[in-house]
Amino acid sequence: MRVCILGAGGLGSVIGGYLAETGVEVVLVARSAHAEAIRAQGLRIEGRRGERLIRRHLTAVTHADQASGDFDVLILAVKHKDTLSALASAEALRPRVACVCSVQNGVIKEDLLADWAGADKVLGVSIVEGGTLLAPGRVHNHLTALTTFYCGEIDGRISPRAQQLAAAFSAADLPARAVDCVRQVIWEKLALVCTVSSFSVSSLIGRPEWVLADGLSQPEGAAHYAAVARECIAVYRAMGWEPQDFYAPSSRLRELGAAPDLAAAAAIMLAQGRKLVESGFRGRSSMHEDALHGRRTEADLIIKPMIDKAHELGIAVPTLQACYRIVSLLDRYAQR
Repeated sequence: MRVCILGAGGLGSVIGGYLAETGVEVVLVARSAHAEAIRAQGLRIEGRRGERLIRRHLTAVTHADQASGDFDVLILAVKHKDTLSALASAEALRPRVACVCSVQNGVIKEDLLADWAGADKVLGVSIVEGGTLLAPGRVHNHLTALTTFYCGEIDGRISPRAQQLAAAFSAADLPARAVDCVRQVIWEKLALVCTVSSFSVSSLIGRPEWVLADGLSQPEGAAHYAAVARECIAVYRAMGWEPQDFYAPSSRLRELGAAPDLAAAAAIMLAQGRKLVESGFRGRSSMHEDALHGRRTEADLIIKPMIDKAHELGIAVPTLQACYRIVSLLDRYAQR
């Protein structure tokens, strides 16, 4: 298998590095400093699997035009705001890729890929693996799940190409499943990411040293998280689905949705927050990181679609709307 990862920052490098370790031929399209460091010294990944240095089966380039040959899969991993420019820069690759998919957040990524490559080439995917770029040539893999990667055809089929990609990810210690409900998985991930991101930026941004566990381990923070989660779950249910916790153990949507009231849901999150503190987990959402560093967030991709769907379905989401106002205010003064 040959794979090209367009936008190999933290997550893209983690995926590409682990695939390359199993013998998959991987080309990373990355920023200049990152690509140069990988070419000179290899890709260093640290975190949940210890520290490893990957050199074989891995090529790093700075522009898509430098990715030669044909590819079985093109994986889009840029920030959403860079999607159109990244795809435009990869025009020469379009006829040379058999399948395209996106590991970005959001629910419109497959539509954008279909416009670029044609719907027949698009595979629906969803992932929660954690990847942070620490320095050129060095990334941190801080998060995974019992199943971290799902893929399937948008029309609800499990195709041979979905099975092949899931097998490649699983072999690379990125536990994966080919499913017939990938659209549901994508929306459930949105509910999870929307909850974590909205909570983090609206409640933790005032203290730069705080991480997710610091907020969840306090009663007020746990209640705020539970309120956002239950609103997202209400929208998800109105679409005809029940929470499945596709991304257990990170996801607690099924338990939060079954809680009889907000107080019970808050107690669930308080207990989880205190466990995170005890375990030493110091993770943040990518939206929290963007806000901390004065960068424009992906709130319009992650929070607004949930609010828009709520309005469409007649679901009240006052806590989520308040979070969106806070993040939007920060974005007004953020770097573009």
